[in-house]
Order: sequence, then C-alpha cells, then structure tokens
Amino acid sequence: MPMESQPGTVGNLTAEQEAKLQEFWVLLLKVCGVNLDDVEQLQQQPGDSTPSSAPQEKKKQSKRRFGLFGRSNTEEEEDTASDKSTNGITSSLASINITDGDDKYGQSKEFQQALVDMKPEEIRVTFWNMVKHDNPDSLLLRFLRARKWDVKKALIMMISTLRWRLLDVKLDEDIMKNGEQHALKQSQSSDPAEKKAGEEFLLQMRMGKSFLHGVDKLGRPICVVRVRLHKAADQDAEALDRFTVYTIESARMMLAPPVETACVIFDMTDFSLANMDYHPVKYMIKCFEANYPECLGVVLIHKAPWIFSGIWNIIKGWLDPVVASKIQFTKNVQDLEKFIPKDRIMKELDGDEDWAYQYVEPQPDENKLQEDTAKRDEMVAERQQLAQDLQDVTIEWISSTKKKDESTAKAVVDKRKGLIERLRAQYWELDPYARATSLYDRLDVIQGGGKIEFYPTKSKVDGNALSGDKAE
Repeated sequence: MPMESQPGTVGNLTAEQEAKLQEFWVLLLKVCGVNLDDVEQLQQQPGDSTPSSAPQEKKKQSKRRFGLFGRSNTEEEEDTASDKSTNGITSSLASINITDGDDKYGQSKEFQQALVDMKPEEIRVTFWNMVKHDNPDSLLLRFLRARKWDVKKALIMMISTLRWRLLDVKLDEDIMKNGEQHALKQSQSSDPAEKKAGEEFLLQMRMGKSFLHGVDKLGRPICVVRVRLHKAADQDAEALDRFTVYTIESARMMLAPPVETACVIFDMTDFSLANMDYHPVKYMIKCFEANYPECLGVVLIHKAPWIFSGIWNIIKGWLDPVVASKIQFTKNVQDLEKFIPKDRIMKELDGDEDWAYQYVEPQPDENKLQEDTAKRDEMVAERQQLAQDLQDVTIEWISSTKKKDESTAKAVVDKRKGLIERLRAQYWELDPYARATSLYDRLDVIQGGGKIEFYPTKSKVDGNALSGDKAE
C-alpha cells in the first residue's frame, strides 16, 4: 500500500512549517535576483497582489533562455545591467553561514562561492531545471527537513546543491542530456581518453553493478547495488561518480507523490576485500547527505559477511545520524520480506520474482527529438513563462498569508496548485527533448507523460518479455 503524505511534506504541514516554507521562498527569490523591497512592499500593501515591477520583470525574463542550453552573447550583454542591480541583494546574503559546527561538507563556503560564481539568473535557471516534474514546494521542504527547519541552513544547502549541479557535475547540461548513447559514442572514439570514459561508464550499466527495479511495501522505488561486481581498478573514480549520479537522478524520475524516498539494497552476497573501495562509499554518502537530502527511505545491507563488520565500524562514523538510522541489516529473504513482498523479491535474492537484470543497449535514433532544437526552444520558452507565473503567484501567496486575507489566500492557493500541476505536466512534454533516453525508458518503466510502470511485461525496444531474462 503506498504511503500517505508524511509530516512535513506537501499537504501535511503545520502552520509553523508553512511559515518556514514561505520564509525559505523569500530568501530563495532574493538569491535569484528578486528585489526584497518589492516583496516587502507587496506584503505590506493591502489589495495589491502584484508587485509594481512584475510586468517589467516578465518582459525582461522573456528575453532570457530558461534552459539547459546556455544563452547567446547578445542575451548575456542584455542581462548585464540587470545582474549588476541584483548583485547588491546577493551580496547582502553572502554573510549567511553556519557557525555551530553543523557544516560537514563546507557548504557555507560553497554557498558564498556560488554567489560569486553564478549570476542570480543562473541560480534561478538551475533551480527550475532541478525542479523537473517535482512540486517545487516538495523540493524546498526536503532541504528544510534536512536542516531541521532552519531556513538559513536550508538555503545554504540548496544553493550549494545548485552550484554542484551546474558547475561541478553539469548534471542537466551533460549527464542527463547526453546519457548512455553519448557514452556509447565515446566508447567508439579514436581518442583514447574519450574511448576509456565511454567504456568505463557503460561497463557499470552492462554488468548491472547497480540498477533500479520494482517497489517495496511502501511504494518506494528499489535500487539494488551488487557489491560483488565492484573492483576499484576496473574504472576511474570519475566514471563511477558519473554512473552514481546518473542512477540517483534516474531514480528521482520515478518518484511520484506521496512517495518521496527510495529503498536501497546493498547485496553483499560473495563480498570479499577485493570489492572494498572507500571512494564510492564516501561519494554516495555525500550525494545523499549534501545534494539529495531526504531521498533515502531505507537502506538494507543484505548478507554482509563477518569481514564487513570492521569496515562497517569505519563507514558508520561517516554517516549523519539521521541517515544511519535508516540502515537495516538483513540476513535472508525472510528479513527482506519485512520491507518487500516476496513476489517482488527477485530470485537472485531468493525471492519469487522471475526477473533478472539485463542491459538493453542504446538504439540509434532513440534521441532523435533532441535534434529538433526549434521545438525544444519553444517548450523551454513555455516553461520559462510557467516558472515566472508560478514565481509571481508564490509571492502573492506569501503576501495574502501575511495579510491574513483568507478569501484572497484561497484563490491564490488554488491558482498556485494549478500552475504547479501545469509545470509538472509540461516537464514531461519537454523531457524527450532535454533528457537522453535511459535504460528505464527502453525497458518501458518510464513510459512518457509522467507514467511510471515498475513492472512492465515487455521491453519498449523489441517487445521481448522481461521476466526471466538471463542475468549478467
């Protein structure tokens, strides 16, 4: 049975939590270049639900590329004056930092660096690119819950994540846009470095070192990590990191309300010290703790041998207590059944499901729609406008709440819900133009239009049955 909305999530907020969410929106909008004076003026003027600068702002935004694909030199020149005017706003926020020792990954420094490295418009674009099919409130609430409802800490964490996505891993402009087909092309390159990068990424996919399949009792997508398949010498850390982020982001595509978290199984069957590699462990921990907060529902360490006990003592010292509390050790299929029905546990893990991992290679024309740049740009512009409209109505929502204007507030809330749903639906129209086809598209798990089928009966590529495929 799918789980109900959990406390602290959309649809299940206390008045205090909703106030924190609105406070977070105000700070985020400031960082994105919305003048705080405009927001405060809107909050203070009864009966005025639109900031005086809104029409001007919309006109200005319409000149900008909202997207995954950069902007022309002309557009950048047009924005220079605007960026200068917002630098004072972001500079006023640069003094925000974490001073109580709760900064495990140095995010205060990354936050301040983001304000230097990224223009307000880049932060705004990166945020809306990150939203994808999510309810943006849900995204903000993840960071708030992870920082125990401390708004400034949540802001630091989110902006650090946006910088990581845009500048460090280039998640939307490279990893997800190029995907597996790009790796296949790299593997056929005459350039040794390119060839190696492509081969090493595809190695992870082909062997099924980790993969997504099915859901647990609470409707959470399941990620299985087959630890026995990992040897540090088989690939560079860069290829493994790219594969890790690609898998996590692919899992994100399968989350639908009220499900917000995933179930991860580390299958330790036949584990030996030859499989131990601390780098991917540390990288995965940092991803979930720093950049994908509140995405883990439960982590099952399955069939860990006695030699793992000493290693575990080291690893648990690296974990945030909240993450550590989600880790369970399972020894057999009966233990797994506490979390997953036996008919959904694949035979490889001693369950009843007649399914085994098999990689389906990228198809030659599967990303053909990405070549239609005119259509893509049209949908990017549409998304830009929807995001701008949602930003404006979010300010109205905050203002009407502050003025305690209940009749206006209800109308604004309904309007805002409608825009959030339109933004979600519109993402799936844009998706095939912006995100490369993945294994999970080819397997018909991600079916388009936001429909997810965790147990498809046939592959989308060749129509072959998916049950009982030969593993590895």
